[in-house]
Amino acid sequence: MGIPDIPILSMLRTKMAWHQARQRVLAENVANADSPAFRPHDLVQPTFDARTPPAAGGISLVRTSGDHLAGVNTGGSGPRSQTSAGYEIRPTGNAVSLEDEMMKVSANQMDFQAATALYTHSLNLIKTALGKR
Repeated sequence: MGIPDIPILSMLRTKMAWHQARQRVLAENVANADSPAFRPHDLVQPTFDARTPPAAGGISLVRTSGDHLAGVNTGGSGPRSQTSAGYEIRPTGNAVSLEDEMMKVSANQMDFQAATALYTHSLNLIKTALGKR
């Protein structure tokens, strides 16, 4: 198995690529903030669990002991709920809220930096295990 085939590194690369693509989409939303009849777009976050189909809406909690508190099933309040129909439309038909878009850009940047740090740390651990450091 090569280093690119390690599952965690593959998932982190996929996550970083998704954040890059999302950054392009969010930048397009900000750039078209004054375009008439423009609606903001967003990407659906990738799922990495093969056991949960994408349409299932999330992961359910399991009580392994009677002493555990019962979980509340939120019914799909995961990353798929990012699209919101409650946006304000200006008289020109534009629905981009710069405040919301900039919050998404900021969150996307922090998540990308976290994935990059995890990827770098994982590579450093592999190098240490191989005696290359």
